[in-house]
Amino acid sequence: MATYLVGDIQGCYSDLRNLLDIAKFDPNIDHLYIAGDLVARGPDSLAVLRFVRDLGEHGHAVLGNHDLHLLAVSEGIMKVKAKDKTRPILDAPDSNVLLTWLRQQPLLIHKASDNGTAPGFVMTHAGVPPVWDLAKAKKHALEVETVLRSDRYVWLLQNMYANEPSVWSKSLEGIERFRYTINAFTRMRFLTSEGGLDMACKLPPDKIHDNSLVPWFDVQRNKPMKETLVFGHWAALNGVFHEQVLGLDTGCVWGGALTMVRWEDGQRFSLPCPIHAD
Repeated sequence: MATYLVGDIQGCYSDLRNLLDIAKFDPNIDHLYIAGDLVARGPDSLAVLRFVRDLGEHGHAVLGNHDLHLLAVSEGIMKVKAKDKTRPILDAPDSNVLLTWLRQQPLLIHKASDNGTAPGFVMTHAGVPPVWDLAKAKKHALEVETVLRSDRYVWLLQNMYANEPSVWSKSLEGIERFRYTINAFTRMRFLTSEGGLDMACKLPPDKIHDNSLVPWFDVQRNKPMKETLVFGHWAALNGVFHEQVLGLDTGCVWGGALTMVRWEDGQRFSLPCPIHAD
C-alpha cells in the first residue's frame, strides 16, 4: 500500500490517469491525496470528479478555490468564468450527486505519522497561516466544513467572496471568521509585513521587489509543526520540495507538468502536459 500526493488537476483527467499509470497506482490498495482544485480550466473536470469520487475511501481531496467557486456557480450565486470548462458538470445527469460529494470534502487533511515508518503531513489547498498551530488550523477548518455540510451552505457561498478581513483575530465571528479561514486555506500566497493575507500578487517570490510581501511558508510559525505542509494553488512556484514544505502545483493546466509524490519514499513522478487553459 502506498500514499500518493498530487497537486492541482484542474480538469486534466487524461494527464492524471497517465501519471497514475506511470506511478503504478493501484486503486484497490493505494491512496490518492489531491491538494484541491480538482476542476476548472482543463478539458474534463466532470471525469475528474467522477474518478475521484469512485475511488471511495482510497481517494482524498481538500477543497480549493476553484472547487468552491463551482459550488457557488451550481447554486446560481456566481456565473461560470469564461475560462472555466465546468459546464458539463452542471449539465450531467449525476450533477447533484457529484456536487453534494464535493461539498462534503474537507479544507484540511491531517495524516498522522504511520507507526514511525513515515512522518505525518497536513494538506490544504493554499497553505496554513503561520499564526495557527495544527490544533487551531484543524479547528477552524472544521468550523467551515460543518457549515458547508449543513443547510446553511448557500449562505456561506453567497458571502465568501471578499478579501477582508486579511488579518486573523480570535475575536472574529460569523462570516468574517469563516471568510478569513476560507481565504487562508484556499487563496493564500504572500503575507504582508503586518501578517495580513495579500490576495493580489501571484508572481513567484524571486520576481517580487516589494520587501513587505513574504511567502507564507517563509514566515516563522507561532508554534512549529512536526508535520510536512502539503499544498498546491501557486503554479508560479513550479513546485516546492523542502523537508517540511511540499508545494505540488507545477502548472499542469498551463502547459507545465502534473507532479505526484509517493509519500513513503519521497519518489517524485512528473508528466509534462500540453496547454489546456485558454
